[in-house]
Amino acid sequence: MEDRNAADPRPLPDDVVATLQRGRKLEAIKLLRAARGLGLKEAKDCIEHYIAADPALAKKMAVAQAEAKRGCLLWFAALVVLAVLAYGLLAAT
Repeated sequence: MEDRNAADPRPLPDDVVATLQRGRKLEAIKLLRAARGLGLKEAKDCIEHYIAADPALAKKMAVAQAEAKRGCLLWFAALVVLAVLAYGLLAAT
């Protein structure tokens, strides 16, 4: 049996759609929860259903997720380099 909120025929609010177009899925879920009074699972299912129904948006979300992962890896690498440099400076004294 399909979740009734995922198949909700009401269109998403404009601010939720605009947020999704910017690749901000978590923010869109928060906005939808506030607008419709849904629980976390229901709002997440509704957003994922909307994304799955729009292939262009699904591709855009995949690109945004890949960019976010790359950004996290760069920050992690920078922190590792700083930690190694700090250790080297402290060990030298």
